[in-house]
Amino acid sequence: MGAITPNRSFKTAKFAKDASKAKITDLELCAAIAQVPLGQVDDLGGGVFKKRLNRNQHRSIILARGGTFWIYEYLFAKKDRDNIEHDELVAFRLLAKSYAGLTEHQLGQLLINKDLLEICHDEKTDIQK
Repeated sequence: MGAITPNRSFKTAKFAKDASKAKITDLELCAAIAQVPLGQVDDLGGGVFKKRLNRNQHRSIILARGGTFWIYEYLFAKKDRDNIEHDELVAFRLLAKSYAGLTEHQLGQLLINKDLLEICHDEKTDIQK
């Protein structure tokens, strides 16, 4: 596994299933993640961000690892709930902090185990279902 470089984006296995059900493609996710550094996201603090997807029908929770990569962690439909609860936000912040401590080897293991799926890396996009 090479060095962890900026602008890599991943989705968790659970997020992948939920996004597939919602018909949200990896291309859409990569386009949305490109908007995050531009400020087109709700910064919830502690490395946790909320981004609208799928023509504003869904919300995603994205976790950041110190500016080196982004992880789509949680997806919910706007029609089902307005926002995440405070205790969920606390848990997401703890998870973002733990992602920040990942080594290259640990990240590689998450990919090998398919706990994380890489969807974009700089200009390259891996199309995965």
